[in-house]
Amino acid sequence: MSNSEQKTTVHFTDSALIQATNPITVNLIGAGGTGSQVLTALARINHALNELNHAGLEVRLWDDDTVATANLGRQLFAECELGVYKSVVLINRINRFFGTDWKAESRKFEKDIQGNIPKQASASITISCVDNVQTRFGIAGILTELRKNNIYYSHTPKYWLDFGNSQCTGQVILSTVGELYQPKSERFATVGSLPFVTEEFGDLLSQSEQSDDTPSCSLADALAKQDLFINATLAQMGCSLLWNLFRNGMTDTRGFFLNLKDFRTQPLKV
Repeated sequence: MSNSEQKTTVHFTDSALIQATNPITVNLIGAGGTGSQVLTALARINHALNELNHAGLEVRLWDDDTVATANLGRQLFAECELGVYKSVVLINRINRFFGTDWKAESRKFEKDIQGNIPKQASASITISCVDNVQTRFGIAGILTELRKNNIYYSHTPKYWLDFGNSQCTGQVILSTVGELYQPKSERFATVGSLPFVTEEFGDLLSQSEQSDDTPSCSLADALAKQDLFINATLAQMGCSLLWNLFRNGMTDTRGFFLNLKDFRTQPLKV
């Protein structure tokens, strides 16, 4: 076996994220069962990075939905928050608790009626916690266009972390937005481009998507569509992958598939 075949294949974290002088911009899309859990994990990551003398994260949460009765219990909302935008509720809570100045967008992450991309849509890291394939393809198109045009240089999209699930299964996939520079390595075989989830697993996403998108009227209805702990489990594991990008400066894993019903996890290697 040659030396090249013995090398571990890895992706080195983009240097702009490791050597940041300003907080890393993050767009979190979706404030539901998974997104609400991911936001809390991002706040913990930000605090840990600050303690390690890193500039930390600057998060913007996108969601045009309001808190409904069916959200109570399975998602991180209280009865007194009914009718309020989910993004506003969650961001205010995080800002009060952690002393951050993160922002809420009570609208969808999409182009406007004239076909223009909102300025706020450009961030170094995009995290999607959405429940339909069409939205994912829309995100992919926006990220590709932003990277190509490179309008906002300091916030050029670099990574896309996508969360998706059905009732008891789910996946988290890390992608790069374009080719990211990789340092030369004697020890590792480096990969600078990780494919979009929409390119690699578009058919799988379509199959796993919930066929019934009727709004749930109660927690019992919601639990019939998604298990109580699938969102939280995906959020913790997926954010651990993001944390390792910062902490270790590289990763040999670009995601995983989870089956919570029989407690199986299958890593997806670089």
